[in-house]
Amino acid sequence: MQYIWQKEDWPNFTWDESRIAPLLTRARQSIGYVLGLMDALGFRTQEEAELDALTNTIDNSGQIEGENLGTEAIRSSVATRLGIEIGGLLPADRHIEGVVAMMLDATKKCQEPLTDERLFGWQATLFPTGRSGLGKIRTGAYRDDSEGPMRVISGPMGREKIHYEAPKAQQIPFEMTQFLSWFNGDGDSIMKSAIAHFWFVTIHPFDDGNGRIARAIADMALARADGSPMRFYSITAEIRKERAKYYEILEQTQKGDLDLTDWIVWYLDCLERALEQAKESVQLTRKRADFWLKANELDLNVRQKKMIRMLLDGFEGNLTTSKWATICACSQDTASRDISALQDAGLLVKGPAGGRSTRYELVI
Repeated sequence: MQYIWQKEDWPNFTWDESRIAPLLTRARQSIGYVLGLMDALGFRTQEEAELDALTNTIDNSGQIEGENLGTEAIRSSVATRLGIEIGGLLPADRHIEGVVAMMLDATKKCQEPLTDERLFGWQATLFPTGRSGLGKIRTGAYRDDSEGPMRVISGPMGREKIHYEAPKAQQIPFEMTQFLSWFNGDGDSIMKSAIAHFWFVTIHPFDDGNGRIARAIADMALARADGSPMRFYSITAEIRKERAKYYEILEQTQKGDLDLTDWIVWYLDCLERALEQAKESVQLTRKRADFWLKANELDLNVRQKKMIRMLLDGFEGNLTTSKWATICACSQDTASRDISALQDAGLLVKGPAGGRSTRYELVI
């Protein structure tokens, strides 16, 4: 088996411009549209949108690797580092703090050059104990292959399947010099995001953390493409939804020739879906902001504010008078008065069913 990095012209990648160009044009238009929507929102709302996007990205990047870091702990860590005040902050362990620190360094300092030392810092902060699971790994430096060649393997012991074998350790300094020179040079940043993701994970320069770092580098390039260090969408979340396809197309491309067309098309399709999701999220955020502007003109009590927040955050099931009374620890009569006042204000409306099945919905 000959891998892509063993080809004579590596890493002189090619692609079919006729297939790529329309996707790039659409991506640029969608990015502009999302950024335009965000500009129309207040700073506080922008902060909340960025908090959601970064939390989503970090959470899903871990899940791609089969690791559940805990959404609320990630959110707390991101909020603390961004200086955003949110209720119910949770303590985060060193591992989560490291992942968050890497992502914020990549995006907030997206215009700064990417260097060996910067990558060493990212990888070291991902593994603060110097271990991955039960095994000790090399951190803050490129791998040395002391345990054998770097391979991507699946299957039970004795019946392993080798999906990919990376360049030998002694090649890494040269490989990374080429990669970093290209990444820090001129070129379309959206294309750089797609190619850098593939190129870095193909070199696989570290003992562990290569996938998460590759996705951070890709987000760094997208932040440059946006012309903004604030993140309002998550391509990683879309990649996680197609995790099986992600690994399949990586393996397919790593075992192919130097034509990256299929990989780039797949990646840009994920980006477009991420941007469409962002459009919907931003539009919903604007509706919520407009809703609160109207609600804040009223003299709402604590119970009403609590229930409105729950409904806006995605209340599970149907809201009834009984549920209101239970959640707010009040009587049925008090719940009915709270609901009637919100109906009179035009903030709440009855659902189609009546009687004991009567449910209420926000007018948003």
